[in-house]
Amino acid sequence: MAQAKVKEDNINLKDPQYYFNRELSWLEFNHRVLNEALDSRTPLLERLKFAAIFSSNLDEFFMVRVAVLKQQLKAGVRKLSADGRSPLEQLKAISDRLRPLVKDQDHLFEYTLRNLLINQGIYLINYVDLDQEQRTYLHQYFEDNIFPALTPLAVDPSHPFPYISNLSLNLGVVVRDPDTEEEHFARVKVPGVLPRFVALPPELRHQEDEQTAIWTGVPLEQVIAHNLEALFPGMIVQECHGFRVTRNADFSVEEDEADDLLLAIEQELRKRHIGKSAVRLEIHAATPEPIRKQLIEDLGLEEIDVYDIEGLLGLKDLFYFMSLPCPDLKDKSWSAVVPPKLQRIKEIIDGNDDGKIQQDGEDIFSLIRQEDILVHHPYQSFSASVQQFITQAAYDPDVLTIKMTLYRTSGDSPIVNALIAAAANGKQVAALVELKARFDEENNIIWARRLEQSGVHVVYGLVGLKTHTKIILVVRKEGEKIRRYVHIGTGNYNPKTAKLYTDLGLLSCREKLGADLTDLFNFLTGYSRQKSYRKLLVAPVNMRERMVSMINREAEHCRNGGSGRIVAKMNSLVDPQIIATLYKASQAGVNIDLVIRGICCLKPGIKGVSDNINVISIVGRFLEHSRIFYFHNGGEEEIYIGSADWMTRNLSRRVEAITPVEDPKIAQQLQEILGVMLADNRQGWELQSDGSYIQRQPQSKEYEQSSQKTFMEMALQSSDILPN
Repeated sequence: MAQAKVKEDNINLKDPQYYFNRELSWLEFNHRVLNEALDSRTPLLERLKFAAIFSSNLDEFFMVRVAVLKQQLKAGVRKLSADGRSPLEQLKAISDRLRPLVKDQDHLFEYTLRNLLINQGIYLINYVDLDQEQRTYLHQYFEDNIFPALTPLAVDPSHPFPYISNLSLNLGVVVRDPDTEEEHFARVKVPGVLPRFVALPPELRHQEDEQTAIWTGVPLEQVIAHNLEALFPGMIVQECHGFRVTRNADFSVEEDEADDLLLAIEQELRKRHIGKSAVRLEIHAATPEPIRKQLIEDLGLEEIDVYDIEGLLGLKDLFYFMSLPCPDLKDKSWSAVVPPKLQRIKEIIDGNDDGKIQQDGEDIFSLIRQEDILVHHPYQSFSASVQQFITQAAYDPDVLTIKMTLYRTSGDSPIVNALIAAAANGKQVAALVELKARFDEENNIIWARRLEQSGVHVVYGLVGLKTHTKIILVVRKEGEKIRRYVHIGTGNYNPKTAKLYTDLGLLSCREKLGADLTDLFNFLTGYSRQKSYRKLLVAPVNMRERMVSMINREAEHCRNGGSGRIVAKMNSLVDPQIIATLYKASQAGVNIDLVIRGICCLKPGIKGVSDNINVISIVGRFLEHSRIFYFHNGGEEEIYIGSADWMTRNLSRRVEAITPVEDPKIAQQLQEILGVMLADNRQGWELQSDGSYIQRQPQSKEYEQSSQKTFMEMALQSSDILPN
């Protein structure tokens, strides 16, 4: 054992060679998303959806991550990334890795998916391929519905280059004056308020074989491009070319200098809508060099920022086709089941005039008093569990107080409505709203104001920290006793994403958890500087220290002749201290399995460093979002769930909460969940020591194991529902 210790000490675990670049690792995640579009096993319209997700992800990546690197470069920042790269080196590496991926997506849609759509009676066709009857219809449609919304903007000495808004699709048009023979350049913005694809009416959907198609349509920009004469009467339209601009959309607010955080963020949001400096130009590959150069120069970009596209620009708009009534071309529909322990509860029918509720069967509080309850979304119903918990609390006459955190939720959220009802029913209601939840700031402001106007105490969190934790505390008077009920989860209180994201939540009335959440809410809403918690791991207070300690504990078990085992599932692994601690544990002999959906900066399988670490990523129809942490602890097993990834921002710059799971049956359930995921050979990808991922392949369809499919089957079996 002494030799092993010397070996550990001789390796510098801070050496950049032992870390993957964060940005490049994220690109590999998005490559796995694109692979779902490339994979012929994926239903056709789902393939379009994944192509759209790939594009949408890239938009955000450029608006935030690339924008930050460009800002660092401009400011002369010399700090290197964990893998030893400067901002300029990272930007070049991103460009080199991304270009083939963009080309793959472009070719996939143009040469594969469009043809497969045609085979199914879905015709997304080019304007030039329309017959005269179809063109006549679209010309009239243009005059009636599109032309009034267009504003051509000239570019000349008296008309400076117009501002190009973020993520806008545009046409660069060259027109010629027949009197002077002078050529002029103009920009026409494709209105984002109109549908991206213009559908033909049923009587005009026929193609060459005169068969009526399910859907026939044309891209909006092509309808505009072929009717430009109406915008430039008296001029000759020489040519037009599409382009799309992405801008820096990140912002920071000096919270300690803002008298009104709500107002300060609203002001920054207005700037975001306008946008900051451009960070990417997407342009049709056939665009002539003079127009290309003019756009690059006027947008303040360089050649490295330009991405040539041969087909359609802005493929995130392919989400449109998921609305088509073609169930055979999509994943089988899924309806979440009611968790078995909650099946004795019937839905709250409605509020009577006196504000009370009608309900048959047991109430959710009595069931939680009997035992802790684990809910697993989207396999188990959010509305029948978490939403039911909050709604019943809102109307229950014995409930005194409801406190919860809201990071992201839907605009028409029944959660928000329940909190408003609770305030109207005289309960003390406090909601901690995170205004800085990126790209949800505007939505959060709207319903934060609505909550305030309804009498809910709204708090906007702590200066310098985002509140990312997912917690609810309900205080209830039961006879002469006050009892606290809690929900601690991994996902946002958003009924819409609860159908798309995999998340876990614990419903409990354990006294120590209730006391911890009381202390945590006092920390969030008052001046408490709570430094210790009975059960919870709380960031930035004790979570990092406890996680490092538990990893080291596994290593000590191995050094003392025992065994060590860690299994952790999360979205991202970035934090250098955690990674170095995992390396030391691996060197000591701890067997470590990591299920990491997205970014992973840890290099597995390096001799003498991470021999005992395996990393897999699962990308499927649902977005993996739950976090689970298992430690063998010499047979005294501990397992946790919560809101935090092993990222520096989660451990040091956010308020997070992770709870131990102490019910043996629930702990066993979580271990089964981890086991099913580790065995996934359908959506599972294994991370290699060179940074590439290899998708697992079953020997045959018979041996295929999809963790998400397995969880759906398990949910149905638990509810005695047989699949069709």
